[in-house]
Amino acid sequence: MSTTPDSKESSNNSSGEGSETKASNQLGSDSQHDAQIDANEQPFLEHLLELRQRILHALLAVLVLFFPIYYFANDLYSFVAEPLMRHLPAGATMIAIDVASGFFTPLKLALFLAVILGMPFILHQAWSFIAPGLYLKEKRLALPLLVSSIGLFYLGMAFAYYAVFPLAFGFFASVAPDGVTMMTDIRLYLNFVLKMFFAFGFAFEIPVATVLLAMTGFASADGMAAKRPYVIVGCTVAGMLLTPPDVISQLMLAIPTWLLFEVGVVFARVVEKRREAQELKEDG
Repeated sequence: MSTTPDSKESSNNSSGEGSETKASNQLGSDSQHDAQIDANEQPFLEHLLELRQRILHALLAVLVLFFPIYYFANDLYSFVAEPLMRHLPAGATMIAIDVASGFFTPLKLALFLAVILGMPFILHQAWSFIAPGLYLKEKRLALPLLVSSIGLFYLGMAFAYYAVFPLAFGFFASVAPDGVTMMTDIRLYLNFVLKMFFAFGFAFEIPVATVLLAMTGFASADGMAAKRPYVIVGCTVAGMLLTPPDVISQLMLAIPTWLLFEVGVVFARVVEKRREAQELKEDG
């Protein structure tokens, strides 16, 4: 059975009209949603009451997580201290200089872990507070960024623990002078570990930052790529300031940070292409 040119043309026209109708319906629903957001603006006092409620929910979640974590606080501290203990000389242990360090140090670790593990719920409360005031386009972009920011922060902490700590502590143990026994205070060690966790956690957020810059129009992907030499210098300086004074730790922060910047530039180009395609649909 043959198909005439007229039937082919009519079929193409109908499919084109269908896609245009679908796009116009999508734009119409988005505009209707955004208009509803503008019309349902709440008074300032109601915003404050809801904010207080969200903060209380977040604090309650941290409190609920804290008690079971604190029950295992000593075991968790042993797990956190394992990269250092592995490189201590035979017979050497960690020490507690302050009288109350044995109590407050595991307590501090338990509180930190409760906040970190409760971060998805805390960010969900923040999202529930701001989402009703966002336009539909903003919601589609903000939610993936929130989810990816949590995952990247966890990834940065894991990278510090499993990759950086063994190399750094092995280096420190190997360069200790003869006759000096390496015995680290538990409070000072925890402060060092938390500093490294935050440094690598926030450093791994660079792809999110670059995408946000592209989304808001503060910088373009080409503009950020053109500033690559300055970014490399900034990553190196950050590695020098945020890590111990050894080349290994500094490079293990600087190099992943630069690579994550390159990943962020790639995603920024994707965001710009999608935005250009959306603008063409709206103009058409």
